Amino acid sequence: MFAAPRIVETSVFARLPEEFKTSTESNEWVATQPLGSPQRSLLEGPSFDREGNLWCVDVPSGRVFKVTREGMFKLVAHYDGWPNGLKIHSDGRIFVADYKNGIMLLDPLTGKVKPYLVRANAERFKGVNDLFLAANGDLYFTDQGLTGLHDPTGRLFRVRPDGKVTCLLDNIPSPNGLVMNRDETALFVAVTRGNCVWRVPFLRNGDIAKVGVYVQLSGGSGPDGLAMDEEGRLVVAHVGSGSVWVFDRLGEPVCRVRSCADAFTTNVAFGWPDRSALYITESHSATILKAELDVPGKLMHSHA
Repeated sequence: MFAAPRIVETSVFARLPEEFKTSTESNEWVATQPLGSPQRSLLEGPSFDREGNLWCVDVPSGRVFKVTREGMFKLVAHYDGWPNGLKIHSDGRIFVADYKNGIMLLDPLTGKVKPYLVRANAERFKGVNDLFLAANGDLYFTDQGLTGLHDPTGRLFRVRPDGKVTCLLDNIPSPNGLVMNRDETALFVAVTRGNCVWRVPFLRNGDIAKVGVYVQLSGGSGPDGLAMDEEGRLVVAHVGSGSVWVFDRLGEPVCRVRSCADAFTTNVAFGWPDRSALYITESHSATILKAELDVPGKLMHSHA
């Protein structure tokens, strides 16, 4: 028997101002999403920079924001795209997973966005979703599109520092957030429509084998963004349940973080001031929530 997970409550850290919420009229993104999805905005991709600012994206409007320590939204970029995930490299580059265009690079000083990878072997992506930067410089990202149990053809890609692109998996029903385990010997991938998290182990030569289900959830819409703490515990944003779950290294639930807003908990990031604070994008109410956890987040290669 599992012990009952500890319950942690959240507070509101910041709210997206009304002026930044887009009209739903003739919005192509909204038209292609399931009924009940957020319409005027969809906050995603939280990541912290070295100064303690929280960066995030708003998918349907093509906007990238920097949120100050005081919770103030500052518009950094507004372009023709659907930014869905964001990670900050240790060298200062900001990578954006753009559902419409592919993997993009954002200049944090000028707000200019330019392509980094828009095709793999001359083939366009279905719709990239999220990304992760490994300590050895490899970039991993998910290509989700509108895949699901009806169409389990979502993909997981790796890009080496020399530019070599490899499709590692092409049979995922809606791949979403991703994060490596503590020693970076395996990758966890949120499989949203399967309502589970897959474990993708690596072989010594960099290939993968024996991919399996690590955590099976129930209810809600499925797992979205993932994070890892210093003890190797997996943090899972569970869309539709209004929860973020923490699973220990055995895959047992040890903590449930409950949204004080709505139930569309899309993504998570440990951040300022000491990485023990967990920040959560809740997209129905366009808010960023905050919770204090007992173990700090793992310092990722993507941290500036």
